[in-house]
Amino acid sequence: MRCALTIAYNGTNFLGSQSQKESKNTVLGTLDSALKKINIQTKIVASGRTDRGVHATGQVCHIDVPLYWSDITKLEHALQKVLPASILIKKIKIVDDTFHARYSAKKRVYRYIIKVGKSNPFEDDFITFIDEIDLFEVQKKIKLFYGTFDFKFFMKSGSDIKSTTRVIYRAFAYKHKDFIVLNFEANGFLRSQIRLMVGALLSLNEDEILDQLKCRVKHKIKPAKSNGLYLSKIKY
Repeated sequence: MRCALTIAYNGTNFLGSQSQKESKNTVLGTLDSALKKINIQTKIVASGRTDRGVHATGQVCHIDVPLYWSDITKLEHALQKVLPASILIKKIKIVDDTFHARYSAKKRVYRYIIKVGKSNPFEDDFITFIDEIDLFEVQKKIKLFYGTFDFKFFMKSGSDIKSTTRVIYRAFAYKHKDFIVLNFEANGFLRSQIRLMVGALLSLNEDEILDQLKCRVKHKIKPAKSNGLYLSKIKY
């Protein structure tokens, strides 16, 4: 029986989401250990990976479980009981056997959260603090990412992928209370692409961003910190 799990997690103390041979301190590694505690041996497939320190409010994984777990509410309670507080099972539902958390996904939505001012110990793990920001300029520049582009200049090296072209369906910025929220929706993202796009929005002008989008010039960009980034939703 195939199940889709929607999970949220605090990525602060995890070495990313993807399982690693040398460490179990990852989101999927921790989830795998929890499943084994309730006697479920299965491969966990996520919609995509998040880097060290990145959070999620709507990550989706699929697992195959024995039929005796057909009581999904019971499964959810049993699994949550053996998971740390840093991982929350938001929903479990039975899906068709053809469902694939990664390959069935149509769109992925990320948010990046910024706050102007001095950091504090209560928010520092979850928000990127900066000294100043011109929201109007950011709102103009973020629209440049809308469309289909080769993002090879907005990618961390070491990625093993067939294509660096991605489609950005939505890209906008807005203020919510004391926070600046940057929203990106695409068919997929490259390794560290969003952090590099945010870094560009905070340091480059419009012409320089266009240079990179059109692969003319690669400017020096410092990736935005991982703590402000959230995988917020997967659309199927």
